[in-house]
Order: sequence, then C-alpha cells, then structure tokens
Amino acid sequence: MPPAPPLIDRHTHLEGSLDPHWVRWEAERRCLALPASLETLWSGTAVPFEGFIEAFLFGAALLDSRESVREAALAVARRTRLAGGTGFDLWVSPHFLVVHRGQITLDAFWRGLEEGLAEAASWGLRSCVVVDAVNHFGPKHGQAVLDLVLPALPPFVKGFSTGGLEGSPFRAWAPVFDRARSAGMHIAAHAGENGPGSNVREAVLEGGVARIVHGIRADTATFELLAELRIPVDICPSSNRVLAADVAPHPLPLMLSAGVRCALGTDDPGLIPCDLVTEAAAAQAMGLDEAALATLGRNGVEDAWCMDSGVEAAGSSR
Repeated sequence: MPPAPPLIDRHTHLEGSLDPHWVRWEAERRCLALPASLETLWSGTAVPFEGFIEAFLFGAALLDSRESVREAALAVARRTRLAGGTGFDLWVSPHFLVVHRGQITLDAFWRGLEEGLAEAASWGLRSCVVVDAVNHFGPKHGQAVLDLVLPALPPFVKGFSTGGLEGSPFRAWAPVFDRARSAGMHIAAHAGENGPGSNVREAVLEGGVARIVHGIRADTATFELLAELRIPVDICPSSNRVLAADVAPHPLPLMLSAGVRCALGTDDPGLIPCDLVTEAAAAQAMGLDEAALATLGRNGVEDAWCMDSGVEAAGSSR
C-alpha cells in the first residue's frame, strides 16, 4: 500500500520548480533551444552536477517579469496541491536574478511572488519564502544579499539560507547569519550535500544554523548531535539520488533511528521529476515502516516555517 504523502513540502526551489510544459512553451516563444541536460533530467536520467546547473540556470533565465515569477510560484502550489499537500517552504534567489543577472527588478520579483502565494493561499495552501545566498560566492555575497532584501522585506519571507557548492566555511558565514537572525529571519544551510559531512557540524556549532538541508554525508555522531539539538533536516530523496548518487545506501533510516527531525521536500521538481507522493514512496522503499513515515510527516508540519507564515491559507487562523 503506498504511503500517504506528507502535508508540507519542506524544501523546494522556485527556480528549480518550473512547470516543464511552461518552460517548453516559453522556450519556443523566445526561440530558445532547450539544453540537452534539461531534456535528460526530465526523462528521469541523471546528469553530472555541471549539467544540472546548466538546466537550473536555463529555467532561472526565464524569470524576468512579475508574470513569470507569479507563474513559477503557482507551479509550486499546483504540484503541492495535486500531491495532497497543504503547504510549502519555498527557497528563492532574488540577488541572482536582480543583481547578478540583472533581468528583473526586486519590486517586480516580490510582486510576482506575492501574487502567486496569495492565489495559493486562496486554494488553502500555506507558504513562506526563504532567501537563498550562494555559499561558494562567499560571505561578502551573503552581506550583499541582505543589503538587497532587508530594506523592504516582505512579511512572507521567513528565512535566510545558503545553497550552491559548499566551498566557503560556514564559520565565515556566522556574521551574515547573525545579521539575518537579528532581522527576524530563521537560518538554514545546504550542508553535507556536495561537501563533506563535517560541514553539517560546522554549520550548526560555528555558523549557528537552525536548520539543515540534506546533511546526508554526516556521520553517526553528527546525527546524534542534530537529534540532541533538535535541528530539523530537510531530506529530498529524488534530488539526492541524482546529485549525490555516491551516498548509498541513503542514510534517512539511520537518521530517523538516531532521532533526527527529518522531513521530506522535493528540492528541484521542475528539473528532477518528483512530488510529495514520489518522495514518500522513495522513503518507504528505504525500508521505513508506517511509524517512521508518520514521523516524517509530523516533523514536516511541526518544523515548517510556513506554519508561521505571512501568507495564510484561506480561512485559517494563527
């Protein structure tokens, strides 16, 4: 019997969640050739990390208007709703789109997000936004991201995170995290995905991170630390299968046995086809029983930042 999907998609990226049909239509409208890496990922076949980045950047380049950002947010909402979910924590990269690429204004970006999330709320979905900085660009980049977003931070933004390659020490990011935290933002980090497992411990103990994304390369002692400190960890099985294929078997059962507060997310479902249903099935295929699957779902709700969101589901109260 297939497991019930979790209610909350705990980790999904705006730029990696675009509807493939919309991407094809936009590419044709703009006379752009789809990269082979994107077609390969859509077929369910893994590509090297560089190919994944190529596909990710192709989709990101299409987000150059309020309307396109709104459509991207709605793609996340539709996928969540169709899978039986009730909310999502959404990672976004405004500095990359607004400053690095210069393809959209910050106002248009926020307005598109606000419109998409408001429509999702009218469907009964809760949501929030996490601003993502690029780890390998370094802490100065992180400060620039905060310089961009903090002067007029929308209420639906609840968190700050680092993503990308784990090339810059998390201890060096501590002042950035402190500044974001002082502005009322929760702090997360992609760690132990494409970098060593020791990054997870460093992110928590020296960076002051309150939530880990992936963390799958950490050792048992670090899992025990995460459990002791009650640090939530977002696990994305389909993404891990493609982008961290050398990590086998997947440590999710071990993490849960250690007491880590793991929950499921889709990461980049517009590139690596998946949804909450497939992620629950993947977790079940790792040998998790009904109690463990229920724990994943419960953690997903209890630790989700969208449950303390500025974008309310229609008719909900706090």
